[in-house]
Amino acid sequence: MFQVLLVDDEPLVRHDLRTLLDWNEHGFELCGQAHNGLMALAMIEQSPPHIAIIDVNMPEMNGVELNRAIKERFPFIQTIMLSSFDDYDYVRECLKNGSIDYLLKHRLDGAALVTLLNKAVLELRQEDRLLEVRMTHEVETERPSHVLLRDYIVYLVSGRKDATTEVEAFSQKKRLYPHALSYAAAAVQIVPFLLLTESYSDVQTNRLVQQVVDMMQQSLGDIQERTAAYVEDGRFIVVFAFKERSEHAIKNEIAGRMRKLQHALELFLNLKCVVSVGHVCTNLSQLGSSYSSAERMLDASTMEPSGSHAAPRMPGRAGGLAGGNHQRVSLTIEEHKQLLLSIERLDIEDVHGLISSTFASIRHLPIHSHTVQMIVSELMQTGDKAWKTWMPSVGAAKEKLPSRSELGRIGSVGELVQWLQSYYADLLALLKQHRAAGPYSRHVTQAVHFILERYPGYVTLELAAGAIGLNSSYLSRIFKEETQRTFSEYLNRVRIDAGRKLLESGKYSIKEISNQVGFTTHNYFFKVFKEITGVTPQEYLNRLGRG
Repeated sequence: MFQVLLVDDEPLVRHDLRTLLDWNEHGFELCGQAHNGLMALAMIEQSPPHIAIIDVNMPEMNGVELNRAIKERFPFIQTIMLSSFDDYDYVRECLKNGSIDYLLKHRLDGAALVTLLNKAVLELRQEDRLLEVRMTHEVETERPSHVLLRDYIVYLVSGRKDATTEVEAFSQKKRLYPHALSYAAAAVQIVPFLLLTESYSDVQTNRLVQQVVDMMQQSLGDIQERTAAYVEDGRFIVVFAFKERSEHAIKNEIAGRMRKLQHALELFLNLKCVVSVGHVCTNLSQLGSSYSSAERMLDASTMEPSGSHAAPRMPGRAGGLAGGNHQRVSLTIEEHKQLLLSIERLDIEDVHGLISSTFASIRHLPIHSHTVQMIVSELMQTGDKAWKTWMPSVGAAKEKLPSRSELGRIGSVGELVQWLQSYYADLLALLKQHRAAGPYSRHVTQAVHFILERYPGYVTLELAAGAIGLNSSYLSRIFKEETQRTFSEYLNRVRIDAGRKLLESGKYSIKEISNQVGFTTHNYFFKVFKEITGVTPQEYLNRLGRG
């Protein structure tokens, strides 16, 4: 299998590429995704792919810069560029630097993509550089033997050509795993790794990875008998080497070691992990197969209830399968729109409902699965987008939101849903406070806050005055003085603004909208809408092209 890395800052483009063809059927495997050049470079340094598909226009490090860095440091990796019409100058620069070719985003199709992938494979075979991915740019004398050992282990389980021969030669030369007659590989997944590191710099991510490897190795003991190494995307491998003993005793020892490892990671690094163990084998050449079986069980399992330490999964004890049904891999465009609309309307019930319905179809998946992490990432990105749009200058207040570091303690999809709902409840509360603030006195600010919270229902000046603890005549006077509008005028503007957003969404009829934003009669909604906007709701729709 040739490994392919996708690099694009647009989730929908990454989704289109993933679903454009059956990658495995054509001999390719998607080994990772990155949403900017810096993230891609960090992933390549950890585990180089054979091919990288790169968007030329990205924040932080664009595709031209990334392509140049790849060709300088990893010349064996073949690159294919993604372009829009106005990116062609960038593409031309990339082609000069050795890219295979380019694809236009608006003309993505499976046949064109397969053609370019096969072209990249021809280049790889002609240059015979597959073995250089992890080996040729490093000199053994310059690196500690335990670092090389970890690199060789990851290389072995990657399924690359001639990896077994290289690793066995290294093992004999360095006298690794002396007297070992049996081996087994375990897969360890840090549950919230992608979510935790999404906002990390490369240095921070690498530091976390090293901390995890060090803690795992400290828990496991002698590196010549049990070796921990990092693979990718928060996934680690543990290799066990045993002298002659029964398979039953081997499994019992592995189970005990892995429980101890899980406990250490949670106690000292505050990180939950899930583990699975592959079959026992009799030589190093079979470790790749053992690790693959561990990964299959890990990714087919469901997470245990929070707070429990599940025993490592062994062959024959796999958890419930996710099933063969096709499942969602990201938020739909409509869900993105609905979420932004609900945030703008400060409608926490709609936000909570959308989160619940989104996760209803994927609750059976483990929390570390790509689908779950991708959807959570998109939900967080949408929240960040709303924050930057409506509160760009209030950075300090963001500290009041739940910290992403809390994700490290989450052990189930149900807990994740609760955390997201809590995050959005706090986000909308801050947005509400910000919108109600302005250059107003405390009492007028409270009245504005009351309107923003209650406008879909029954709202009057008297109710607001009672909630604040003021005389209604006094509130009416100071409200008009400070906002330049009467209480009713302000309320109607809030309702009409919300109505316009609902009209723009295209999801509701005019009559439904008039009810949702708090108008008691359809005709009164028409009247107020035209007074404020200058057109009727129907004319407004016609201008949007949805009449």
